Amino acid sequence: MQRSFRRLVCLGLLAATVSAPAADWPQYRGPQRDDISKETGLLPSWPESGPPLAWKYDDLGLGYSGPAVVGDRLYTLGDRGDDEFLVALDLPPAGADNNRSPREAWAVRVGDKFDWQGNSWSAGPSSTPTVDDGLLFALGGLGDLVCVEAKSGRERWRKHLPTEFAAEVNPIGGGPKKLGWGFTWSPLVDGDRLICLPGGPEGTAAALDKRTGELLWRTKDLTDQAAYTSPIAADIHGVRQYVVLTNQGLAGVATDGKLLWTWRRPQRGYGTEVVNSPIVRDDLVYTTVGAGAGCELIRVIKSGDDWRAEQVYENKNMANHHGNVVLLGDHVYGASQGKGWICQDFKNGEIIWAERAKFRAGAMTYADGRFYLYSEDDASAAIIEASAAGWNLQGKMSPPQESANRKPKGKVWTPPIVSGGRLFLRDQELLFCYDVRKK
Repeated sequence: MQRSFRRLVCLGLLAATVSAPAADWPQYRGPQRDDISKETGLLPSWPESGPPLAWKYDDLGLGYSGPAVVGDRLYTLGDRGDDEFLVALDLPPAGADNNRSPREAWAVRVGDKFDWQGNSWSAGPSSTPTVDDGLLFALGGLGDLVCVEAKSGRERWRKHLPTEFAAEVNPIGGGPKKLGWGFTWSPLVDGDRLICLPGGPEGTAAALDKRTGELLWRTKDLTDQAAYTSPIAADIHGVRQYVVLTNQGLAGVATDGKLLWTWRRPQRGYGTEVVNSPIVRDDLVYTTVGAGAGCELIRVIKSGDDWRAEQVYENKNMANHHGNVVLLGDHVYGASQGKGWICQDFKNGEIIWAERAKFRAGAMTYADGRFYLYSEDDASAAIIEASAAGWNLQGKMSPPQESANRKPKGKVWTPPIVSGGRLFLRDQELLFCYDVRKK
């Protein structure tokens, strides 16, 4: 049953841009939720031993939550004992003495631990916190959504999605599969709105006042069960909207909650393990799903007040289960099930190059002309040239240890991030920081 939760880690999209310096990584997949960093001055290649290990931290708690980094403060989620916590670490400045380690600034309880019997892939939280305007938003695996002050951890408000929003979530084997690996989407801030995906008959998407938690609207015309993906904000035909991906298809929701357009994937939909963020460019929306679903490109069309969507292509060239893919220029890069790492033409879906043997599948991010790869199988990391000309390995390394606390079928599903000249790699309770600045 390879339908794993393979990295229901932190699920998200091409969203609202969070105002932040180039070095900051304030939310899932970075400032614009596209896994692209604007940092420069980074190592173009690594020595045989890899970049220098600046420090290791071993008390994050269990889970797949990704880090959010603003300045020298890192935020993430993890379970400790029977509870899930939102944790803030004060980081040593880049280049500081290697003997210096992070210091826990505070830890706030989010809710009960997510660990359902029958789920042998994951336990603990998988969503990535979002930092915006001095506030921090985080979602626990059982649907506890909290807003705290980023500096102090003082709670501003909280919601429990299953009881307050009729969000549907059942354990594995507890009837129809409804978020059997918990809530994994990452909160999206757009202006004063916090966009979330409770899912279910009262509305797939919802907007809250980010400062008070007051409900502003639900999508009454879109009532799909939420998937594991995160919402994305985009401007399509000059109209601000939130692109939502569910098991059945895609939808565009206006900033007032009105449903603008939908796309139901013909016949089979996308399946039940819809994890990756859609990618939006102009009027095109790209999706890729594992478990045999493959990839698809649709075009959103607007004529007066009428909206519709049509398919440009569908194939299985890019079947990325949970590591996300990156659109750079006119090409999509990522790991495809059965094909290895590939470069795909965004507009026609054809494979430009593929490399299966030289590095195992996993997650990726981009910075300064290079892709940083993180293997889900053995926690090794690699750096390759970001080029449609072919696979060009620039370095490879393995961390000094792996977590012994993953679930029996669990792997390394937390995406890598680059922030402030540092490469952060998480493996459950372990967090490694590498200095990747050019000397």
